[in-house]
Amino acid sequence: MEEKCCCSKKKVRSPEEKKRLINRLNRISGQINGLKKMLENDEYCVDILTQSAAASAALDSFERVLLDEHIRTCVADNIRKGNDDVVEELVDILRKMMK
Repeated sequence: MEEKCCCSKKKVRSPEEKKRLINRLNRISGQINGLKKMLENDEYCVDILTQSAAASAALDSFERVLLDEHIRTCVADNIRKGNDDVVEELVDILRKMMK
């Protein structure tokens, strides 16, 4: 299976990679839904903040995993093909993530 990367603005992921990423997002979605229920049930602020921090950490972890895969595939493949523009794209996304 040919892997398409960021140069076409699409990427074909393996079923395993897609499943792992979707599972992470499903867990994060569950955490966000839990936060909403906590607010609706008038839970204690510290408990909500603790859950919010966990959801934020899970999203950060998702981003790191996706960024790692992006660098190992899309960025590396584009550099090998002589497309150095992908480096500037990587720098831009890293700046956004570090805000």
